[in-house]
Amino acid sequence: MFGISMAEFLIILVVAIAVIPAKDWPAVARFLARSVKFIRDLIWKISDSADKIREQIDLEKPIDELSKQTMNDVMDAFRVPMKKTKSKKAKK
Repeated sequence: MFGISMAEFLIILVVAIAVIPAKDWPAVARFLARSVKFIRDLIWKISDSADKIREQIDLEKPIDELSKQTMNDVMDAFRVPMKKTKSKKAKK
C-alpha cells in the first residue's frame, strides 16, 4: 500500500497513536476518510477520462481504415483502362 511494507505501516500507526491525543482521533479519522474519498474520486475521474480517450481513438481507427480503402478503390478505378466507345457522329 503506497509503496510501504506492512512493518513500516505498523510503525507509522504506532507513532501516530503515541503522538496524537485520544480526543483528536475522531477528527483525524474524518480527515483520513475525506482524503481517501477525494483520492478515490480523483482516480475514478482519471480512469474514466482514459477510457473515453481510448474509445475515441478506437472510433477513429475504422475511419482511417475506411478512408484508406476508399482511396485505394478510387485509385484502382483510375488504373483500369477505360473502354473505347464509338461516338454517335462516327455511326452516321
